[in-house]
Formats: sequence, structure tokens, C-alpha cells
Amino acid sequence: MRPIAEMLAEELGKKQEHIENVIALLDEGNTIPFIARYRKEMHGTMDDTALRALETRLNYLRNLQERKDEVCNSIENQGKMTEELAIAIDRATTLAEVEDLYRPYKQKRRTRATVAKEKGLEPLALAIFAQTGEDPNELAKDYINPELGVETLEDALAGASDIIAEMISDDADIRKALRLKMERSAIITVCAEDEEKESVYRLYYSFQTPVARLQNHQILAINRGEKEGFLKVSLTLPGTEGQALVCRCALKPTAQVSMFVRAAAEDAYNRLIAPSAERELRSVLTDRAAEAAIANFALNLKPLLMQRPVKGFVTMGLDPGYRNGCKVAVVDGTGRVLDTNVVYPTFNDRKKAEAIDILSRMIRKWGVKHIAIGNGTASRETEAMTVEMLKNLPGVSYMIVNEAGASVYSASKLAAEEFPEFDVNLRSAVSIARRLQDPLAELVKIDPKAIGVGQYQHDMPQKRLDEALGGVVEDCVNAVGVDVNTASASLLQQVSGLNGTTAKNVVAFREENGAFTSRSQLKKVPKLGPKAYQQCAGFLRVPESKEILDNTGVHPESYEAAAKLLALCGYSKTDVAAGKLEELAARFEALGADQAVEACGAGLPTLEDVVKELLKPGRDPRDDLPAPILRTDVLEMKDLKSGMVLTGTVRNVIDFGVFVDIGVHQDGLVHISQVCSRKVRHPSEIVQVGDVVKVMVLDVDEKRKRISLTMRNIPKEA
Repeated sequence: MRPIAEMLAEELGKKQEHIENVIALLDEGNTIPFIARYRKEMHGTMDDTALRALETRLNYLRNLQERKDEVCNSIENQGKMTEELAIAIDRATTLAEVEDLYRPYKQKRRTRATVAKEKGLEPLALAIFAQTGEDPNELAKDYINPELGVETLEDALAGASDIIAEMISDDADIRKALRLKMERSAIITVCAEDEEKESVYRLYYSFQTPVARLQNHQILAINRGEKEGFLKVSLTLPGTEGQALVCRCALKPTAQVSMFVRAAAEDAYNRLIAPSAERELRSVLTDRAAEAAIANFALNLKPLLMQRPVKGFVTMGLDPGYRNGCKVAVVDGTGRVLDTNVVYPTFNDRKKAEAIDILSRMIRKWGVKHIAIGNGTASRETEAMTVEMLKNLPGVSYMIVNEAGASVYSASKLAAEEFPEFDVNLRSAVSIARRLQDPLAELVKIDPKAIGVGQYQHDMPQKRLDEALGGVVEDCVNAVGVDVNTASASLLQQVSGLNGTTAKNVVAFREENGAFTSRSQLKKVPKLGPKAYQQCAGFLRVPESKEILDNTGVHPESYEAAAKLLALCGYSKTDVAAGKLEELAARFEALGADQAVEACGAGLPTLEDVVKELLKPGRDPRDDLPAPILRTDVLEMKDLKSGMVLTGTVRNVIDFGVFVDIGVHQDGLVHISQVCSRKVRHPSEIVQVGDVVKVMVLDVDEKRKRISLTMRNIPKEA
């Protein structure tokens, strides 16, 4: 087999040297964020997404090689390994190909063919399958043996046919050819188990399309409909194409024998190969759709986590409800809880007036600047009450916050540890308020699958989904950086090199010894060894440190290079703290790459990153993103008219379109055909979650609660 590094370099279009370096770094226990940020010279500045793709493919190829070794050992132990078979196994590029080659040598359950072999009919089958032109009836006469259960000529021929059918079914070349044929030409047919039964799958009650045209979201919808008992599904090749392919592969051009073998080949296809091929293709389609859905989920999760925070303001969180009332929490600019309450604005007008009075007094008492309203049950009524209240509270604004997962968090062990004095409902209100202040810090406490920016997440391979989403969370946290003196344990454990135990130890050390005053103090944290320190140090910020670089993304291993670079450019660390580096970038460029690298003892990508960090110490990359839309008024669906132009926030991006929050409680859908004037393969080419976009109303269906929007041909004056 070709070296894995060579294969990866070819597949990913990267230098083999860089691939080998990344493999070595991963095997040494380095994390993806650390490699992406602090080992750029070794991998040619690949980003975290490319590195994770490399890691995933590396694991697949290693598992493939491991399976090849297992298969070879098994066949060799049976004494059946040939040079030709060994070469075929070595050249196989997928697990499916390896399993096809191994099929004839696998331990099988008792089949019709094994029964026939027990009756001594294998030599007859081999003689007939050789297709030398001899008459099968003549060959079979010598195998009639009542003692073995072969009473007649027909018994002998039937047994031989079963053996030949299994031999054809076990042929790796035939299976590979059929697999390719089905991927190109198979037709999927879907019908209803009961046409009278209403369901969300009615679109598929009479559905047929070539597999090659099947969309990923259709695959997942059909699978779920079948699982829930609403749909019946079949995959077939048109006419007799499948039988014809198998016969072409199995037959030699001889008359009598070919007719017998043809019948056995058709039996092999109908009884053995076709059902297996259908299962395999369904599995391949499902895997493909699942990977696409996971990728789409990850694509949506990243911008959701990286939304611009609304920092430093006292914020009120409202968790709407009917019977149990609207839960209220006020938090200060750092997220510390100042006050809580429960009001009942949906009961009647008197209770609504009472709620407005209570909330108004809380807002004035604590100086609330923003209100975050959860988008769940009773959200519309709570929003209407808020708008009415804000008429008398100038300068205060609100935002509808996606509360997906808030209930999961509030009932979790983590929430109980964080807020032991509050009941579950009040914890939700706190979480909603904090989501507006710092989405990333709050959302890391929740299982990413519960955040609500994907489709069919419960149908995905959970391990693979957890890996992908966990990687996104880790990348986002490390891209932003974490203040070691204010971060929760749940946020800290997402930092490169830290885990649940070391994160809790960091918090415990902080509580026992006071705020960290330098990065080097992290070395004193129990169980945080040299390797963990190397991985995490660059991502942890210490604003209280006398060393200005401790509040930047510059890694401690590059402090000396940073100091040399400053001196070369005529600056000092005092200038960094004072923000007096206006000409740093120009002076660095004037030095020239070769001189800078030689003088500072660091690679060019590292020095370029150092310059960026020195120019904005302590900066939050999310501050460069568009600000979230804060409102003071409210719209209802009945207010919407065709042609109305609105500003909204992208809430979800899926295969067939984009869901946009336009401030009417019900998100509107921009179909993929309405995302832009040109044709796109996926809406993510144009927008991502959190984007602020202009949309125009196309149609409003109040009864079905559907709003159709477009992003095309928006009037310039709008």
C-alpha cells in the first residue's frame, strides 16, 4: 500500500512534507487548534477546518489498513491466500472493496450452498461453472447419492445451482460493477403504507426519482418516514439491467452450460445480490446524507457561536410561559445574577399591567439596558408586553433570543452546580440573558445537538456528530481566546489542552489563590502538566498580568521573538500597552521577510500573527462582526404585506433555503431559488447563521404560519 502521507497529499492537494508534519504532531498529542495557530510553518498555514478534514481522513485510512491486515491474516490462516488476492486487497481503496474480497472466505451462517456442499456437490458445481461445453445432466449423473440426500438428478443440479449462485454472489468484481451501476442508474420508489393517513411525509406518498438526483435532505426525510411507519421504500435498476450485468460477468459463450449458469446467475442476483446491493446502497446514501447534514450543522453552529456579543450592559432575561408565568432574571455586565422574579402577563389585563409595573421597577433599579426574550411558548405575548412597556423606558431595547437548549441546560447538573439556589425555570431566564451578552460563553454549556441549527440531528451517527460539533466548539473558543480569571469551568474545558478535570482545577486554584497575575502561574495548577500548558497557554488571556503579551494570542514560546520584533521596529512593550504602534505593520513590511525571520528566530507566519496581536492586545475577533438587531417595536404576521422590505437575522441555513428572523415570532423562509440571482448549490455560499440581511415578503399564509421571503431584486431605496 502507498504511504498514507503520500495518499493524503494527493487527495488534499497539499505538500507531502506538510502532511507528514501534521501526522507527527497529531501522534504527539497536539490539538487541532494548537497546530492550526502555533505550528503554521510546519503545515503551510492550513486552517482548523482543513486540519480536521485531514485528521478524519487519516483515521479512515488507518482503520482501512488495520482491516486489510485482519483480512489478510484470516485468509492466510485458512491457507487460501494467493499473490493475486493479496495484491487486490492491498489496492482496495474502501472498506466495502475489502469486505467484497473477503466475502468468499468469511465464516458463513448455514446456507443452501453450504448444505449442498455437505452433500458432496461442490465438485459438480465447479465442473459446471467451468463452462467447458459438457452437458450438466451428464455431469450430474455421477453425484446421485441417496445416502447423502441426493435422490435424483434434479437434486444434484439444484444443489450445484445453489453453490454456483453463492460463488457468483461472492465475486468481488461482480459486486463492484453492480455497485457502480446502481449508483448511476438505480431508481428509488417511495409509496405510502396508508395513503389515508395524514403525515408530514405526504410529499413522498408517491415519489420516484433516479438515485443520482436524490437530494440529501430527501434521503433523511424518506429514512425517517420509513422508520416511523409511514413510507415503503425500494431501490431497483430499470428492467432487467441488474440481471443482465451479473450474467455478462458470470457467463461464457457456450450453449447448454451457459443456460444452466444463466439460471444460477439470475437466481444469485434475485435472491442474494440484489437485496444485499439495495441495503448497501441505502447505507451509502444514508452515510452521504448524514455527512452532509453534519457538515451543514457544523457550518451553522460556527457563526452562531461566533455571534457578536453585547458585552458590558446590565441585561434582563425573560423566559416566557403561560401557566407557570414569565421567568425573569437580571444580570450585570459580567453575567452575575442581580435579581430574579416571576410575572404573569398572559393571565389577564390586570396581571399584564402588574407585570409591566414590576419589570419597569426592576429595569430602573438595576439600570437594565437590554432585554433578551426567549423565542418559545408565549414569546409573542411577552414581546408585545415588552414593546408596550418600553414606550415609557427610552433607551432600553430588546432582542428575541433563540432559547433552543436553555431547558436542557437549566435541568443539567452543571446548572444545578452553578445556581443551586434557583429553580429550573429561573436558570433558563439567566441563560437567555447571558446568551445576548456572550453567546459563545453560554452556549458551550449546552450539548451542541440541542442548539437547533441543524436537521435530523437525532438520526445522525451520534459519535460522528459529537466529534464534528465538538470540534467546532473547540475551534470557536480557541479562536476567541478565554479570560482565565472570569471563565467558567465549562468554557475552560473547551480550551486546547484542558479537560473537565484541569478546567475545574483552574477555577479552584483561582478561587483559592485569587486572580491569576501571569500565564506562567498556570503551571502551578494541579494536573496541568508541561504538555497541557504548551497547548493551552496561547489561548488563555490574563488581563491582570504585568506582561502585556499575556493578554494576547502570542504564545509564551514566541515572547522572545515578539520582543526582538518590537525592538527591530523601534518599539517597546510599553508602546504596546499604550496602543502606540501605528506604524508597526509598515515597519515590519519594510524590514523584509528574510531579515525579520533571521533576526527574530521565528517563521514568517508566526511573526505576522505576532504583529496582528500586538496591534490589538486583548481584542475579541467577534467585535468585527455585524451587531445583532435590537428592537423597540413589534410586528405581527397580519402586519406583513407582499412587497414589504425588512431587515432580519439568519437563524438557520439548510439544503433547500434559509430561515430568517424578521421580528414576527415566526421565521420566514427564503427558498434556495430566492437567495440570489445566480444559481447556487447550497445557500451557505451566500449567507451564514447570524448574518443581518434585507428580505422582501413574497407571500404570507397566516393559517399555516408560513412566510415566504426573497433576497433577490430588493429595491435599492429600501
